[in-house]
Formats: sequence, C-alpha cells, structure tokens
Amino acid sequence: MQVIGFNLTKMAGEKLQPQVTAKPNTSIEFTNLEKEKIDLLKDAEAMKISFKHEIVYENPEKKEDKEGTVSFQGNITLSVSKDESKEISKAWKKKQLPSNLNINLFNLILRRCTPKAIFLEDEIGLPIHTPMPKLSPKREE
Repeated sequence: MQVIGFNLTKMAGEKLQPQVTAKPNTSIEFTNLEKEKIDLLKDAEAMKISFKHEIVYENPEKKEDKEGTVSFQGNITLSVSKDESKEISKAWKKKQLPSNLNINLFNLILRRCTPKAIFLEDEIGLPIHTPMPKLSPKREE
C-alpha cells in the first residue's frame, strides 16, 4: 500500500462562545471508500478513502454546549495490490478498515491537518488542542 494523493476538500473553524473553557475532543471518521481508475497504475489498483477530522470544544457534562469546532474533510488516494484491495473492501462492508491501514491513515491525517488546525485555532481564538513545544532555561548546577 502506498499513499499517492491527499486532498482537503473542506476546512472550517468556528468559535461559538466568547470564553472557551472546554477541553478539545478529537475524532477521525472514514466516510466513504471507492475504487479509482488511474491509468498509470499497471499492477495495482487505486482506492479513494474520504475522511472527516473534527476537533470539538465541548463541556463533558453538557455535550450540547459546544464552545467551538475545527473540522476538515478530504480524500486519501492509495495504490494497493489486488489482495489488499479485496481485504480493504471486505472490511469496508462493516464500515471499517483493516487496523494496520487505519493507524497509518490516522497518523497521516493528523500529520497533515494538525498544523492547519493550530493556525485556525489561533486565528479564531480557540485554545490550541495539542501541547506546543516550550523552551526552558538551562539549570545551573
């Protein structure tokens, strides 16, 4: 399996409350799987997986009280062997992906979307959902 394309189709950020105190909850969901026809691939097949990645700031006690959201939608195109294609299609009948593929795609989505999410959060005044690196002075002995 090899990733041959990653496209975002939607990016959105919204601050719903003037003061945001809620902790962010992150989710990634695969919404669609379809085979693609790509003439350049000779012994492989192409599959397009659609995804939705959301960071929701909501009060854990009152889930209906959202304070803000950052969301992404997009597609990942994979080059897979015929055996991998059968395995993925079989798993998708249950709206799931094989666990080894799932983890790799989650990491790809997080790596590609996190910098954009941090930018959107900063621009609209939401707390950054992931810890930022910090420098501290060197301790003298």
